[in-house]
Amino acid sequence: MLKNYFKIAWRNIVRQKAYSILNIAGLSIGMACSILILLWVQNELSYDRFHSRAGQLFRLTCSAGDFKVAVSSAGMARGLQSQLPQIKSGVRLSKLSAMLFEVGEKKVEEKRVFYADSNFLKVFSFPLLAGNAATALNDPGAILITEQTAEKYFGTRDAVGKTIRINNNENFTISGILANTPSNSHLQFDAIIPMKTMAKWNWDIQNDTWGNFNFYTYLELDEKTAASAPAQQKLTQQIAKIFKDHGEKIKLDFQLQPLTDIHLHSNLQIDLPGHGNIQYVNIFFLVAIFILIVACINFMNLATARSERRAKEVGLRKVVGANRYQLVFQFLGESLIFSFLSLVIAVGIVYMLLPVFKMLTEKALAIHLLDGKLLMNLMGIAVLTGLLSGSYPALFLSGFAPVKVLKGKLRVAGGNLLFRNALVVTQFVVAIVLLVGTVVVYKQLDFIKKRNLGFDKSNLLYLPLSGELGGKLQSLKASLAQNPLTENFTVISDLPTKLESGTIDIVWDGQTTRNQVVFPSMDVDENFVKVFKSQVLAGRGFDKSFSGDSASYIINEKAMQIMGMNVGNAVGKSLTVYNNKGTIIGVVKNFHFKSLQYAMEPLILRLNKWGGVVMVRTTPHTNEQTIRALEKINQQLNPAFPFTFGFLDKDLDNLYRGEQQMGSIFNLFAGLAIFISCLGLYGLSAFMAEQRTKEIGVRKVLGATVAGVVGLLSRDFLKLILIAIVIASPIAWYSMNKWLEGFAYQTTLQWWIIALAGILATGIALFTISFQSIKAALMNPVKSLRSE
Repeated sequence: MLKNYFKIAWRNIVRQKAYSILNIAGLSIGMACSILILLWVQNELSYDRFHSRAGQLFRLTCSAGDFKVAVSSAGMARGLQSQLPQIKSGVRLSKLSAMLFEVGEKKVEEKRVFYADSNFLKVFSFPLLAGNAATALNDPGAILITEQTAEKYFGTRDAVGKTIRINNNENFTISGILANTPSNSHLQFDAIIPMKTMAKWNWDIQNDTWGNFNFYTYLELDEKTAASAPAQQKLTQQIAKIFKDHGEKIKLDFQLQPLTDIHLHSNLQIDLPGHGNIQYVNIFFLVAIFILIVACINFMNLATARSERRAKEVGLRKVVGANRYQLVFQFLGESLIFSFLSLVIAVGIVYMLLPVFKMLTEKALAIHLLDGKLLMNLMGIAVLTGLLSGSYPALFLSGFAPVKVLKGKLRVAGGNLLFRNALVVTQFVVAIVLLVGTVVVYKQLDFIKKRNLGFDKSNLLYLPLSGELGGKLQSLKASLAQNPLTENFTVISDLPTKLESGTIDIVWDGQTTRNQVVFPSMDVDENFVKVFKSQVLAGRGFDKSFSGDSASYIINEKAMQIMGMNVGNAVGKSLTVYNNKGTIIGVVKNFHFKSLQYAMEPLILRLNKWGGVVMVRTTPHTNEQTIRALEKINQQLNPAFPFTFGFLDKDLDNLYRGEQQMGSIFNLFAGLAIFISCLGLYGLSAFMAEQRTKEIGVRKVLGATVAGVVGLLSRDFLKLILIAIVIASPIAWYSMNKWLEGFAYQTTLQWWIIALAGILATGIALFTISFQSIKAALMNPVKSLRSE
């Protein structure tokens, strides 16, 4: 019996080729889209779960009001472990450092280097391929490198005991070879250097300070505390008390961030790069489900629309004794055959599109059909799709009354038509919401790109003062000033996109209570205002002709407001920063020195006395010549170090890399959702035109025009799309407003965006329908009425 059911199902598929192709194409594309998105979602959710004790590892973060940071102080890891028995161990990591690695003639600036405590490999489960994990980070002159780094410099991973020269001044012995960092780790590195090495020159480590927040602290908790949220809350309160007992005046709230939450739940400042966003994971998971539903709706629509053709078959089978459950089983079997055929094609599509999708998402995604878990998931998707898409047609077709069917009195309009219409509406609701999402993401990115940041970001080229450049600052300035291409330069402590320093240790005139607001600061020179084209609202910028400027400060509008001053009285007021008393000499207009996801923060500018980054404003169309001029200067003053440079506007764009990717993925899947919907619409319109062939013939005989017939056939579908627009509008409005709330500065969601999406969806749908409508309208009425 089972074999017979599948034989009948296969014959139906082969007999109705056009119907089968439409169904299989829709299901294949829908399943391929869902598989691609689910591969990405699975990758995002897998971050840091490979560590053997991932459930017990937490990162210590803190917040001062709205200022939330991922870093903590040097003394906390060891100090907290000694006082709190719930903490089994603590490990510190430095911020990422860029260092010049040299082996023989090969010199490369490596940008992913950490300093880490000696117990790093005991806390984390990064595989060590060679070396002793217990002692690898004990020696200050040791270094751990990854397999890829070893092969880069030595041509083999067998490099333990060999030497790497770093920053042209110190040799390190390789104590171990680590496996390449897993792509689903929030810690991405090419080398690890012992924290004892950093202790040679770092004041914070030497003194176990509690007031300077410059390190990432990871704590391993005991199993009981790690499994209990109340226990963790109690622990953070104890941490706050110990912090206060160390004499720190700043009011901080501490948080224990689970290791497995860091990648998707880290909207923190001074954090490691490359984090994801749980909001995007949720959005695209829903998109995957909706696209699969859209594909299933196609199947339901076409199956129920063609129900009259299967009616006599059902009637005859019932007359000869078939039970309803047998018919349901048969029709579900047909849909499962469709589903599994579609799965095979979908896997082929995934293999074809995966390289493009990997490039789009910048993720190391792969599909391994020999992976039992993945295979079960794919089979599950196929079964779920088959049952979902075949359930209503099976129940509907198996419910025909045999007497009515065989007498030719069956009418399948009514509830069936209503259900089909509801499915078409659902398809276009999904498509319109995705279209609105695409437009809003693009509009927000365009808003960010065009927003006035408070300075001119174009044509700003920067040169980090690496190697010997920092010690030859005067010579560097002289060389830059002599060349017309580079003479418009300034030296600042750090790029506006990477500003990390800040303090509450601020005292100003008229202050009544101790300051608890974090004031970021940046060191700039006398050329800063001119090069950045920032606006001075009161007073002046730093000037070489004023010898007392070394004890002077410039503040932005936000800082002025927090201090209770105004443009008329701020200049001349005293200001003390880090116990260095000085005078406010100027107020600059607010400019954005962080992502637009953050609200404007106060900023203090100090006179730069040490270096950092040289920023050159190039003249239009001279970028290449300016880069060559800077390279020549670097070769003269810093011959041992490779020349590196960057453009500030590119760095600013990279702050919104996640949003750019989201927009690109939205574009892709919104287009595919509409395409799948149109496949179904095409099949449905073809069937409806076929059903009304005689009606059209009669209308044409009575004088109906081609345009009138096309309008008649399109009218019903147009009503459904208009209903979809009405339903989709509030859904799209709400969901995109929620997304925009993630930005402190955001574009407006205007009515025309939803109108545009609706018009676009309507136009595409009408274009799809028009093929069959025009074909039916142009048909010779003699042929359609011949049988009458």
